[in-house]
Amino acid sequence: MFAIESMIAAIFADLHIVAALIGAFYVLAIACGVHEIMNSRTSQGSIAWLIALALLPFPTAFLYLVFGWKFFDGYATDPSKNGRSQRPLRAKDLALVDVETSKQWPVISAVSEVPFLSGNSVEVLVDGQATFDSIFAGISAAKSYLLVQFYIVRDDRLGRELAERLIERAKAGVRVFLLYDDIGSTGMPKAYRRQLRDAGIKVAGFNHRHKFFRFYGPTRINYRNHRKIVVVDGRAAWVGGHNVGVEYLGEDPKFGHWRDTHVRVDGPAALACALMFREDWHWATGELLPAESPDVVPAPGDNSVLVMGSGPADKLEECAIAFTDIISQARQRLWIVSPYFVPDTDVRTALYAAKLRGVDVRIMLPEKPDHLLVWLASTAHADSMVEHGIAMYRYTAGFLHQKVVLMDDRITSIGSVNFDNRSFAINFEITLWFVQRQIIDVVEEMLNFDFTQCRKVSLDEARHRPLYMRFATQAAKLLSPVL
Repeated sequence: MFAIESMIAAIFADLHIVAALIGAFYVLAIACGVHEIMNSRTSQGSIAWLIALALLPFPTAFLYLVFGWKFFDGYATDPSKNGRSQRPLRAKDLALVDVETSKQWPVISAVSEVPFLSGNSVEVLVDGQATFDSIFAGISAAKSYLLVQFYIVRDDRLGRELAERLIERAKAGVRVFLLYDDIGSTGMPKAYRRQLRDAGIKVAGFNHRHKFFRFYGPTRINYRNHRKIVVVDGRAAWVGGHNVGVEYLGEDPKFGHWRDTHVRVDGPAALACALMFREDWHWATGELLPAESPDVVPAPGDNSVLVMGSGPADKLEECAIAFTDIISQARQRLWIVSPYFVPDTDVRTALYAAKLRGVDVRIMLPEKPDHLLVWLASTAHADSMVEHGIAMYRYTAGFLHQKVVLMDDRITSIGSVNFDNRSFAINFEITLWFVQRQIIDVVEEMLNFDFTQCRKVSLDEARHRPLYMRFATQAAKLLSPVL
């Protein structure tokens, strides 16, 4: 302790060192400022960064490196290895492309780089027990390989059951790959990973090759892989909002019932999900997994499915473009369900326009917060929606975590994307889009029941919150771009 204090005192006793440090901070701040000017998205956000960098280069420059500077160029600029440029080619090779549906939805087809694929069977899974019963049954039936990816993997009862089932398949000769996010799974013990590796399972964190101890390491903390994907033998895939933890089964006494939605797809869409995993695995490990042969793709159903992967490596903010396009096409109804609702200006404008067109716009949010700051910002945005006549519902039967959109009788989505800037522009996400009336009806029935478990936010409530609450929500709203 005394040695550190002596070193700090020695540094500040020498004005040359102090001047050099101040100069270094300003040089870094200038570099960050130039980058922000050249890559500005909104003038308000950029001006805020530039003022802070000029007035307080330390620690603003370091904060900018974490929250303002994207460091995933390598993910996007290595298409020959990670497979992104091969998405359209592989989809065409499958000979199961639904050309007509893809033409009806040109924007989401273009941003996904994969068209709608026909020949799928689809099962909507409501809540954790149904989801993990289905996933575990799929894992037990695996014959060739398993691709498993979650944002959070906990070493609790559910996490240990997942490990046991993966180990059993690995011992049976199945190739097993597990990918987790370093931030979401911070509490995962080394012993948990060790038991999997000892069984021959390949395990990696998303930043496995990009350690936080390197210079650019801390800048990746803000960019997380939020995808939840399980693929069995390239034939079946599971995607949705659930992570691996007992709270997702409703066993956390703080949250109680956990309302979430997953979906199982069997057919060529499972191969598109495998491609998402393959790209992430290559980034994480440098290992290029072999692609499946299109000659063996089953077509067990008649549903068309589009698999949309999005993230900070995209050339454009493709996730935001896709959802804004869907909002703009709504004519009868637009139902949005998300645990976090922190929309940017473009999305807010699209929602207001939909309401003015006479669309039945409903947004379902949780009553309980799990991340207080995000919940406060979400409340500020929700109150603004109510002021514009948009119906806001608060789910009261537990904690709401599902990510579902239903537009007219034309299209619905289930995936990992929250309605906030983090999901739209910062995190790696996955969304599955469905157009068949059968699936739309299932989602409609599911959401209609969920609405009965909600209370509607009144205009009087939105306008007359206590002063301390209005201050807290508006202050949190200022942080919307990084929440």
